[in-house]
Amino acid sequence: MEKTQLVDADLIAWTIEQRRHFHMYPELSGQEYETAAYVKAKLDEFGITYDQKFSSPNVIAYFKGTEGKKTIALRADMDALPLHEEGNKPYISTVPGVMHGCGHDGHTATLLAVAKWMSTNPLLVKNNIVLIFQSSEEASPSGAKQLVEEGVLNGVDVIYGIHYMSNMPLGKIGFATGPAMASCDDFDIIIEGKGGHGGSPHETVDPIYIATHLIQAFQSIISRNLNPLHAGVISFGGMQAGNSYNVIPDKAHLQGTIRALTYEGAELMRTKTEQLTKSIAESFGATGHYQFIEGTPPLYNHPEACEVAQEIIQKTFGEDVFLPFEPVLGAEDFAYYLKEKVGAFINVGMQSEKSQYPHHHPKFDIDEAAIPAGIELMIRLALEA
Repeated sequence: MEKTQLVDADLIAWTIEQRRHFHMYPELSGQEYETAAYVKAKLDEFGITYDQKFSSPNVIAYFKGTEGKKTIALRADMDALPLHEEGNKPYISTVPGVMHGCGHDGHTATLLAVAKWMSTNPLLVKNNIVLIFQSSEEASPSGAKQLVEEGVLNGVDVIYGIHYMSNMPLGKIGFATGPAMASCDDFDIIIEGKGGHGGSPHETVDPIYIATHLIQAFQSIISRNLNPLHAGVISFGGMQAGNSYNVIPDKAHLQGTIRALTYEGAELMRTKTEQLTKSIAESFGATGHYQFIEGTPPLYNHPEACEVAQEIIQKTFGEDVFLPFEPVLGAEDFAYYLKEKVGAFINVGMQSEKSQYPHHHPKFDIDEAAIPAGIELMIRLALEA
């Protein structure tokens, strides 16, 4: 039997109004100062305190529960994308070349709605609540990593976050238990050979030819080194070498990404890609220079937190609302929180005619019909997790 909803029509309308404000005034990663100021102003209205010790433009707020035996953290990301928005919606981005193309405007508005609800229903909140309005999810260095290093999770027992998803049906809520999203690391390779005339390859050490061996050999890491039950991907996204028909260049430059669902898989691929770069280049008489660019770790949803969340979802919205989610090889810096504390990252479906474009598309938009479920879920997690 579904529970009586805590969220009323006034709070829903207010949240949509806030979301549209954030959508009209997007800010890039690390630059969310006006967004942060707006959030702080609302928190001041609600009488909720925020901590000044954390790096700006992050906003970390605290709500003291009536019992305070447990501390629950809830997170929303605030940054937008370097995309020029297309369309004619009345709340279209007013900033050329910047838009909320991943739903972070909705996440920020939803967490503000939780704060507003708690401020008007303080006696119902038994747990201590930490509200994390985070900068820089979309960019490196990660805002989540920085906050963890600054101690944002000190004293926290469990943490939850949500993401409005355009590839999940409206009315469904779910997640993958255990490995849920991939790590995201990059590599930069320079193969240094010996250039020369295209008609005299025997007098050269051809870095392009060596690069073709390297590209193929990297795939053997997936097929022969990585546990076949642990998903992983190595993809090359760039190759630059020479600019002439008949000149073999001195160097070839390769760029790519490594994705893995486990910490072990990510470390294996990092080690093997570096080993192969150096050994293959050396076998041809060249030198392989390898640079590893660390990104986000794998996102692991803790089973105990998932069990609680699933129970809350099914009791609040109905048994059939919960939708188990398959792991994906996209990345999300919420993984840094889950590396330190028990918790889960939850998807809220919004796929519909209004939300038919994928995330990071210039016509992306949130179907605001999904927002009431997002608010209700976050409040329930604060009260019951």
